[in-house]
Amino acid sequence: MKADIAVSPVVPRRFNWPRSKYLLFTFIGLMYAYVLWHNESFLFNLKDSEWPHIESFKWILLPHGLAAGCALFLGPLQFSDRLRRRFTKLHRVLGRFYVAGVLVGAPIGIYIQNFEGVHMYPGDPVAHSLTLATVFDAGIWVFCTLMALAFILKGQVQQHRQWMTRSFACALIFIEVRVVSGVFNWDRFTEIIVWGCVAAAVPLADLVLYWQDLYRTRASLAKPGRLERPGRATEAA
Repeated sequence: MKADIAVSPVVPRRFNWPRSKYLLFTFIGLMYAYVLWHNESFLFNLKDSEWPHIESFKWILLPHGLAAGCALFLGPLQFSDRLRRRFTKLHRVLGRFYVAGVLVGAPIGIYIQNFEGVHMYPGDPVAHSLTLATVFDAGIWVFCTLMALAFILKGQVQQHRQWMTRSFACALIFIEVRVVSGVFNWDRFTEIIVWGCVAAAVPLADLVLYWQDLYRTRASLAKPGRLERPGRATEAA
């Protein structure tokens, strides 16, 4: 009689890379910091050279900045699984503030851009084009946000998350334009950059959603099945 011992294979432990979501939001956080330092430093410096430019509409800029800024900084918190599970009520309250920030900040942004175009750059076709781009940006931002709100009110969580992703991608247009223009010193291409970011916002959000679904599918398929207990012998004649 010969006994064969079936031994479970030793599976080496895989190195766990940081979750892609954390890397993405770290990159977004760096973009926030860059824009605050490079483009919005007048908020901290009353002698900044930007103040004469915004003097004529500073009181209109204030509610826009507070509302849109609220949406920008609360947006990442809406994607926190831990916050959503452990502090459901807080998640909902922050979500309401996000929606309010979008609905207030987006229309005022159109007004400010049009005000600048008419009063500071009259007859400038680039200023007119940027106003149109702002209208499209604000429009899709509000649309995606209202779609996210409608789905969560119906209890359709998955669709809500998808539209929130698209909404936040539209919010990031404000940041992306300034980062691309500043880092690459492409101020003369601002019109092209703005329209490019507006056009790419929703497709990029859908690409992120696609990769998330693909990762979840692969993770579910990669779950190991039950292995035989080591040391269990089978007899062979």
